Amino acid sequence: MAGATIPRLTTARLLLREWHERDRDPFAALNADPRVAEFLGEPMDRTASDGLVDRIGARWASDGHGLWAVERVEDGAFVGFAGLAAPSFETAFTPCVEIGWRLAAAAWGHGYATEAARAALRFGFDDLGLHEIVSFTTVANVRSRAVMERLGMTRDPIDDFDHPRLAADDPLRPHVLYRVGRDAWRAK
Repeated sequence: MAGATIPRLTTARLLLREWHERDRDPFAALNADPRVAEFLGEPMDRTASDGLVDRIGARWASDGHGLWAVERVEDGAFVGFAGLAAPSFETAFTPCVEIGWRLAAAAWGHGYATEAARAALRFGFDDLGLHEIVSFTTVANVRSRAVMERLGMTRDPIDDFDHPRLAADDPLRPHVLYRVGRDAWRAK
C-alpha cells in the first residue's frame, strides 16, 4: 500500500511488515469475529475494517511508527497486527506511545502476540528512542494482560482509568494501564 516506508522486523516465527491489499480480506474476517471483538466492542464490518487499514497507513506517515501487519513466516499467513501508536484521546497518562496487538482467534495460544510485541518494543526503545511504552485494556481482558506481563510491563492500580471514549455504563469502560520503561526493559 502506498504511504510511508515501514521498516520490516523479523522474529523467529513472524514477519512484521507493511500492509498489502491482500491483507484486507483476512483483516476484515478477523475484525468481524465476535471472539476478537469481545473486549473491543462490536465486531467491525468491512467498511470499518478497511478504514482502519487506511488510518494505520496514515499514522505511519504522520508519526514514523504504527501497527505492522503480522505474517507467519512458515506459510506467509496474515495473522493480525502488532505495533506502536499514540492514543487519540486525552487522559492522565497521555501523550504517550502504546503497544498493541490484534490477532485472529486461530493464532491465539501460540505466543505470537508476545513475540511480535517484543519486536515492536525493541523498535520503540532502540530505533525511536522512546523512554516509556504503555499498554492498556479493559479489566476483563486477561489474555492481553498476560501478554503485557510477559513483556515485563507492570501495573500500578492507581493508574487504572475509565476509557474516555466509552459510555459511563459500558462494561468495557474500566481499563488497566501497564507500563515499561526503556531501562527496565533493557535490564530484563
